[in-house]
Amino acid sequence: MKALTFYDVQDLRYEEVADPAIEKDDDVIVKVKAVGICGSDIARYRNLGPYVKGNVWGHEFSGEVVQTGPAVTELKAGDRVVGCPNLVCHECRYCKSGHPSRCESLNTIGAYVPGAFAEYIKMPAVNLVKMAESMTYEQGALVEPATVAIHGLYQTNIKMGYEVAVVGCGNIGLMAIRWAKAFGAKKVFAIDIDDAQLEIARKFGADVLINSTNIDFHDEIRKYGNGVDLAIESAGNPFTAARVLGLPKKGGEVVYMGIPYADVPVPRFYFERIMRNELTIIGSWCTISAPYPGEEWNNAVEYIGNKKVDVLGMVTHKVNLSKGPEMFEEIIADPKSFGKVLLYPEEIM
Repeated sequence: MKALTFYDVQDLRYEEVADPAIEKDDDVIVKVKAVGICGSDIARYRNLGPYVKGNVWGHEFSGEVVQTGPAVTELKAGDRVVGCPNLVCHECRYCKSGHPSRCESLNTIGAYVPGAFAEYIKMPAVNLVKMAESMTYEQGALVEPATVAIHGLYQTNIKMGYEVAVVGCGNIGLMAIRWAKAFGAKKVFAIDIDDAQLEIARKFGADVLINSTNIDFHDEIRKYGNGVDLAIESAGNPFTAARVLGLPKKGGEVVYMGIPYADVPVPRFYFERIMRNELTIIGSWCTISAPYPGEEWNNAVEYIGNKKVDVLGMVTHKVNLSKGPEMFEEIIADPKSFGKVLLYPEEIM
């Protein structure tokens, strides 16, 4: 089959690789229909390189079941599915206590095992969730980034009437805005340095837009009151990772959904907000909970499938998988021109 294989920084190749095959009784082979490029993919392509040289990459996908192992009873050929990319042992103390996102052997497709930038992928049956009948494969490929936001919100005490600030309006930030509204947030502040991205955030439900290019967003938030109930850091930027601590009101929460790929220096003023305001600081990792893969996945499929939550507004480009190497180069050359990019193993143009 054809796939995108990741060899080194800015070395992504479209080439022939071996087809996946059933090896375990619970294995399922899925024909990939649509697969998204994640922000973490861009960071690895531009700066970090692969976990395993030459591995098939990618983890946000939807597809059709084509073959199942002998122990698989819940799925059959022809089923339309989305894939949870997080692989866990189901045996360690964290998995057994209902916290699979903390699994001692946590892995992800596209990291140390073959991923979804390919015509076919092999997955454990438990990692596949049936799509709603009304869902398109494009919507299915956006379920995984939706679950990142949902999982993060599940770690918090968000409830009806909350005021929420989202720092960083990339794909995860947009999902956080959309799902904060679905969770009942009364007012959502969207903070970014890109006016075009802020306008998309408005369409995703943001009530107040703050361009923080030339202003301190901490001071700007204070014009609307004493701070927010919940601040979400989704930019993955060292600067914002520190300053987000100034946004919550006393007794408020901060949840980190973005990954900063550099050290995070925290000025004294912002560090002191943790203590003086008795903040709750929360880290959020992966997309999974118990019963595995978790309500994140069921809720995302239900809400997206029933059109209670629109996710397609973030998609800016749809291209053939064969154009993947060129697309990554275009994204790092002009990142502001790209939202969510979907790749298609089957030729679409």
